[in-house]
Amino acid sequence: MDTKQRLLGTAVGLGLAVGLASAAMAEEITIATVNNGDMVRMQGLSTAWEDKTGNKINWVVLEENVLRQNVTTDISTGGGQYDVMTIGTYEAPIWGANKWLVSLNDGMAEGWNADDILPAIRGGLTVEDNLVAAPFYGESSMVMYRTDLMEAAGLTMPEAPTWAFIREAAAKMTDRANEINGVCIRGKAGWGENMAFLTAMSNSFGASWFDMDWKAQFDSPEWKETLTFYLEMMNESGPRGAANNGFNENLTLFQQGKCGMWIDATVAASFVTNPMDSTVADKVGFALAPDNGLGKRGNWLWAWSLAIPSSSKKQDVAKDFVSWATSQDYTALVAENEGWANVPPGTRTSLYENADYLAAAPFAKMTLDSINSADPQNPSIKEVPYTGVQFVAIPEFAGIATQVGQQFSDALAGNKTVDEALAAAQNLTTEEMEAAGY
Repeated sequence: MDTKQRLLGTAVGLGLAVGLASAAMAEEITIATVNNGDMVRMQGLSTAWEDKTGNKINWVVLEENVLRQNVTTDISTGGGQYDVMTIGTYEAPIWGANKWLVSLNDGMAEGWNADDILPAIRGGLTVEDNLVAAPFYGESSMVMYRTDLMEAAGLTMPEAPTWAFIREAAAKMTDRANEINGVCIRGKAGWGENMAFLTAMSNSFGASWFDMDWKAQFDSPEWKETLTFYLEMMNESGPRGAANNGFNENLTLFQQGKCGMWIDATVAASFVTNPMDSTVADKVGFALAPDNGLGKRGNWLWAWSLAIPSSSKKQDVAKDFVSWATSQDYTALVAENEGWANVPPGTRTSLYENADYLAAAPFAKMTLDSINSADPQNPSIKEVPYTGVQFVAIPEFAGIATQVGQQFSDALAGNKTVDEALAAAQNLTTEEMEAAGY
């Protein structure tokens, strides 16, 4: 064999060795996420990360209520089924305190800037100075409305409306003959579905889940006023079958032009103004969530975030993915493929200083104002022993609120009266809290 052949053979051998080493180093991580639009987009764009790193992703994409049940069971038992979980502002502090989540204070990719995260969002994901989840998108809630229907009703939407105005406007915009519902609001049972909305709404009516002695408050006049108002407005102006409608169902209705107003997550703004998906994209306005003049608005604070369970055996690879998916580079990738209006909102200060984003997203200022106006440390007008705007930050809340949500969904479906639903909520909450030792 001559020198040229030997060199060629060596090069081929080295190339094969490198290829085998790369294949051996490649990992597959399993990611559990929710079937919201931004997460589905992330799944589609994640091939860029796979191509860059050589790693692969096994996606588990679930409906919101199912996702929560699934990941809660896995992490509380140390099952180790997932390397990355999509969790919310409710789970992060509780699971972080239990040491179930990996700290993201170090090991993230170079250039990933935790200091750029909006303070309100970062604070809700930090436990004992450890960032335990990276926000993928942050949100509050606000009013999205049809400007054409509002004008036809002879009304002008205030920047900061009251609940009384919302109900009046909903009634005037309702057109049953043409399947236009004045207002679309969550009715599907679930602690993160109808109870997220109703808990935030109840704050603006002066209600609370518990008093300072952890006694349930569903027998209070404020909760009766909240639920009565909600049910009456929905019966007057809401869609048929509203007890089955959550975020995704109401999004579809609004995009199809069947809602005059939709009060829900600020993250939905890009979906209702995208002409590729929404038939009313050029007819949408925005306002702050309503109040009753008592000092609290009915808006929440939330972030869907990516967290790494301590049970993962592939934490380094998981951190690399989380760094990529929550970075400014990912934001730029979405902007390149989908336009600036569709980038994940509500997480980074730099986004709200980006002239391209501000020009493309007419909802940007309202989103930021809504996030900044939420006060999870003081959610109720009354003094309460808990934090959290649309949830109570205790482990028992998810189970209790799911049961309460079923009572209120039944009332919306006409199967229970207001008094019956509230009495059932009071009794089951009292029993569960006493059993938990409060």
